[in-house]
Amino acid sequence: MRAIGIILAGGNNNRMRELSNRRAIAAMPIAGSYRAIDFALSSMANSHINKVAVFTQYNARSLNEHLSSSKWWDFGRKQGGLFVFTPTITKENSLWYQGTADAIYQNIDFLKSSHEPYVVIASGDCVYKLDYNKVLEYHIAKRADVTIVCTTCNDPSEIERFGVLRMNEDSRIEEFEEKPMVSPYNTVSAGIYIIRRRLLIELVEKAGQEGRNDFVRDILIRYKNLKRIYGYKIDTFWSNISTAESYYKTNMAFLNPEVRNYFFRQEPAVKTRIDDFPPAKYNPGAVVKNSLVSSGCIINGTVENSILFKDVYVGNNCVIKNSVILNSVYFGDNTHIENCIVESRDTIKANSYFCGEDGVKIVVENNDRFAV
Repeated sequence: MRAIGIILAGGNNNRMRELSNRRAIAAMPIAGSYRAIDFALSSMANSHINKVAVFTQYNARSLNEHLSSSKWWDFGRKQGGLFVFTPTITKENSLWYQGTADAIYQNIDFLKSSHEPYVVIASGDCVYKLDYNKVLEYHIAKRADVTIVCTTCNDPSEIERFGVLRMNEDSRIEEFEEKPMVSPYNTVSAGIYIIRRRLLIELVEKAGQEGRNDFVRDILIRYKNLKRIYGYKIDTFWSNISTAESYYKTNMAFLNPEVRNYFFRQEPAVKTRIDDFPPAKYNPGAVVKNSLVSSGCIINGTVENSILFKDVYVGNNCVIKNSVILNSVYFGDNTHIENCIVESRDTIKANSYFCGEDGVKIVVENNDRFAV
């Protein structure tokens, strides 16, 4: 493909509550065996983008560990590769990334040293599958300066989380508002952009020199009447996990057979780093209904309508319902968990009871089972 890829994975969001205390949002576990960033990386690999840069910053240890080998997404080649960029102290600059545009500006040499004519920019906190080749063909056919992938948001209460746009009959964007409180429109940006490499260098350098740091506000919205900016609408599954509630809903969506088939059984495949765990073990008396149970799990109790990530132990007479259990959680006997997200590496003591009565509850147990 005639494009390089950039994945913006450095941000933090307080709306994730305790879940973002240990890891970047792009490193959040999804659907039992994946990380959020896997979906953008897989779409790029499946679109034959050979050269991809990931900009990390906040709580990046687990994300950097996940990206330590490019072989899982087939980027380990002589041409191209997977590059991870963190904020670096230089003679000219000692600041962290001040925004999405600043992250690109601080790594402008990556763009200048590349030769591909186009750049695909994606967020690391969205769950989807997309053929970027089709978006690029559309971009070229429209003779666009920038193409924004967009989708429909059917929940009015979620509008404030996204950039909302309005297109004319030719799909050219006429209005673009970032995270409005209310809006008469329901077409939202999916956080995926295609732009010519030289134009991106020009716009980012100008923004950097003027102290403007946000890619959406200071480039896309600012230039919407000066540049040819078009929308490319998708109607397939797309979800952003930047709040605890949306993270819970996105994971629970994988209990739907149609969603599972779309991601797991239909080509192209979603790729991820593989851990060496044994298959899940179901001991006598275990009852599992409509759940995703990952490798390394040992089940003794009852699990219903839940997702268990890797290496989870469920003790005797435990009941887990409508919950998302992250990696390496130990449940003592007679524990009851309902409508919860349980943080990774927790030890839930025997006879404990946690229930999210007014929305999803996040369970974080401080314990010394794992040394830092």
